[in-house]
Order: sequence, then C-alpha cells, then structure tokens
Amino acid sequence: MKTIEIYESAMCCSTGVCGPSVDSELLMITSVFKNLENSTDIEANRYNLSQTPDAFTDNKLILDEIKDDADKVLPITVVDGKIVKKENYPTLEELSKYTGLVFVEAPSKDSDCCG
Repeated sequence: MKTIEIYESAMCCSTGVCGPSVDSELLMITSVFKNLENSTDIEANRYNLSQTPDAFTDNKLILDEIKDDADKVLPITVVDGKIVKKENYPTLEELSKYTGLVFVEAPSKDSDCCG
C-alpha cells in the first residue's frame, strides 16, 4: 500500500478550509484527500501542527526539518516515508505522480464546457 502524508502549519481547524476567505489550494488538497479516504491502495493522511502535534514529534524526519523554522518548510509532503516536497502543497500533477491516480481540476461554474 502506498502512503502519502502532508505535514502542515498550524491551522484553526483540521482541514484549513474555514473562515471568511477560503484558500483554493487548501480546498483542492482537502478534496483530494477526501477522495482518497475510500482508496484501498493508498493511505493518505494530513497532519496539522496545532491539531496533531504528536505526528510531528513522533517522526524524526519531520522533526529534523522543522526544528529551525517550521513556518519556512511547511507544508511537507511525504510519500512512502520519503520527503518529496517542502514549502508548498503538491500540485494535482504531482499528486497524480505520487499516487498513480489521475487528478484533474473540476471545471468552474463559469466554464463554457458542457452547457
């Protein structure tokens, strides 16, 4: 089973998609990880520094990365125990590469596609 984990900065809630202005990047990550919940081939976990601090302290690889300046390196993406990206969330293309699944951006409501 493939494992993908994202270690994130402290946020007010577990998803990070709350408040008056929602970050579209966080919305995309939340959507991808929600879709991965039903996967039998991929274990996907997000760890938020304020919600799940033990995930950071229990992982020496992550602890070493954040010890000097967590805000500078987070978010960190880990695939099968190896860091594959730091400082930014993975793109849909990168998530497709990491998981072997194809993720595409949903068309906007203003799109000319499909009426």
